[in-house]
Amino acid sequence: MVESSGDRLPRRTPRSLALSDEAIEWLVLLHSGAASDTDQQGYATWRQRSPAHEEAAKEAEALFGDIGCTQTAEEYKLTETALAPPAYRQRARRFGRRVFLGSAAAAGVTWGIGPALVATVASFLATYHTAVGERRNIRLSDGSTVWLNTASALSVHFSPQFRRLTLHAGEALFDVVEDRTRPFIVRSGTGEAEAVGTVYALRKDDSTTQVSVQDGTVLVRAGDDRQQVTAGQAVKYRDGIISSPQAVAVSDLFSWTRGKLIFNRRPLAQIATEIERYRHGRVVVVSDDLKAMEVSGVFDIDDNEALLAALGTATGARVTHLPFLIIIRPSV
Repeated sequence: MVESSGDRLPRRTPRSLALSDEAIEWLVLLHSGAASDTDQQGYATWRQRSPAHEEAAKEAEALFGDIGCTQTAEEYKLTETALAPPAYRQRARRFGRRVFLGSAAAAGVTWGIGPALVATVASFLATYHTAVGERRNIRLSDGSTVWLNTASALSVHFSPQFRRLTLHAGEALFDVVEDRTRPFIVRSGTGEAEAVGTVYALRKDDSTTQVSVQDGTVLVRAGDDRQQVTAGQAVKYRDGIISSPQAVAVSDLFSWTRGKLIFNRRPLAQIATEIERYRHGRVVVVSDDLKAMEVSGVFDIDDNEALLAALGTATGARVTHLPFLIIIRPSV
């Protein structure tokens, strides 16, 4: 901790940070579950230094209320010790144990059900898998090609009669070699998609799976429901119910195979959710106006720091970086 005029600033808070960022850092500490009475008093003293300090404190408290701070530090011990990759553990140590746990708590990062952990658990069952941010191209024994997107897990079971695959988590694009004697069937969740020779993708988000077709025709089955999906269409299924086919821009949907994310008038809230798939931690948008703001652009998946900076410039928002937490909020 740095001592100054009787105040105690969190050690990780550079004096060059704006007051709003200092206020956020204080609340990260206070919500970490490791704050002392002295820390509580230090925050009270800090916010009394000027009307601007008090205003920054109120804005930060409103922001944390929007995010929802309900977890404690104890619930996040597993995150640092077991799930975070080495580079992130080093970053957490550099900022200090308190800020790491506090940022996770402030972000509401429920790692127990997060996509990274789902993919990690599924990978033990899978033939192929990818880590968060990784993409992989695979040639199957029948000559078909699979692209696995971030945090994905896929099992492959071929026999003389069938080509069966299971998408346990994430997203996969299949370029299927035609073999009319052996249907190519990909199961995901409560349904499956069957093709003979075509190009199509499945994306599993929690209990919902989307099937998108670039070329050919795919038969989607879920429960007693059936849908034929043709090129340029997509359906979603959940709990045995399949949506009606909808026209989609498959070139945009499959742009991740080229290392790009393409957004065409997408709300910023949806873009934030998409970015989360390619990085560890949360990306939180504060303010309903910002969430609804539509953004268009082509971005490099492997440089999402530049992506976040570009989003801040395009929307006029302020982007604050904390360990395992990105906050996008109004600049004024």
